[in-house]
Amino acid sequence: MSERYTVARLTREGEHFEILVKPQSALSYRLGKIESVSEVLVTSTVFTDANKGLKPSEDKLLKAFGTTDLLKIADVILKKGALQLTTEQRKQLIEDKRKQIVSFISRQSVDPKTNLPHPPIRVEQAMEQIHFSIDPFNEVEEQAKEVVKLLRPILPLKMERVSVAVRIPPEHASRVYGTVKGFGTIKREEWRADGSWFAVVELPAGLYGSFLEKLGEMTRGNLEAKMV
Repeated sequence: MSERYTVARLTREGEHFEILVKPQSALSYRLGKIESVSEVLVTSTVFTDANKGLKPSEDKLLKAFGTTDLLKIADVILKKGALQLTTEQRKQLIEDKRKQIVSFISRQSVDPKTNLPHPPIRVEQAMEQIHFSIDPFNEVEEQAKEVVKLLRPILPLKMERVSVAVRIPPEHASRVYGTVKGFGTIKREEWRADGSWFAVVELPAGLYGSFLEKLGEMTRGNLEAKMV
């Protein structure tokens, strides 16, 4: 790998395929930050071994991808294959993913002794003890659930969701709707005769405190809320 290009590779139908790509553009494409695959490619060629310059036959491309269109093939390889990252890219991706996992666990779980969420710094410190190997491309939720299993012997955690009934007065109802929806799932709602809005919202237990705090700010404390 050089500063100018790196390799994205995929094995499909028993065959190995590689393309040469620009490191930063390829990562941006993989993360959905750019849409044009042509911006990513260094050469308009699919290889079976880029180092040796070996290329697959059209029959092998058709069997594996159903097309010989380079851009369509490159799209599949970039999205589903393995992308060779620079050291800096991998380091930054892992750090970003680690922060997302910590945030997810802090929001989605509580301490079973207090029913309060663990602060992110506490989760982060506990994660340092288990030496979990973070995959920069795997889903945050999937990895967070694995981390929680490993953390439980050293940090009491309970993944729990709660249902909260809220009633918002007419003068605030339209403003807070989007905020409420952003915190969880609205299971039931109704607009009442006096213009107020009533809803039952399911959300992670760890968000309960910040949910009430945010609604309190938006309504100046003029709301009703209780767990149901």
